Amino acid sequence: MNYLVVIGAALIPLFVGAVWYNPKVLGTAWINASGKTKEDLEGANMPVIFVLTIILGALLALAISQLTNHQSGVMQLFAMHPDFGTSGTEVQTLYDTIMDNYGDRHRTFGHGAVHGVIASVILVLPLLAITAMFERRGAKYIFIHWGYWLLTFVLMGGVICQWL
Repeated sequence: MNYLVVIGAALIPLFVGAVWYNPKVLGTAWINASGKTKEDLEGANMPVIFVLTIILGALLALAISQLTNHQSGVMQLFAMHPDFGTSGTEVQTLYDTIMDNYGDRHRTFGHGAVHGVIASVILVLPLLAITAMFERRGAKYIFIHWGYWLLTFVLMGGVICQWL
């Protein structure tokens, strides 16, 4: 695990949000779709919001690393075995052989980006849509937020898969 990559990926939601929700991009449309006014959004404690965004972004980066890095699944198969990590044991030799032969497979930005798309469709979109329906928000509201998460997950998945 490369924790510098996780920290870097944790910043992606903040940077994408700064552009995506800018009034010159989709910020005005988002405010209108949310039923808020610009004045409603003023006065927030932005340093706290930024710090929490980075912390929550780190949690997302850790989760996305499990979705994009198939080698972590291989490790999970072996990790609970009592001999895992002990050189020369059958389980460790098998693990080492698999990782030597396949440890670098599917470790590209594009592969991670595809997993970002998949995660945004099967996880983010349903969560946003369910919440938005109960809040009586429209499709525009859902798709503005989902577009943000789609782009964010594509970039996070790509970065993590390429460099983790």
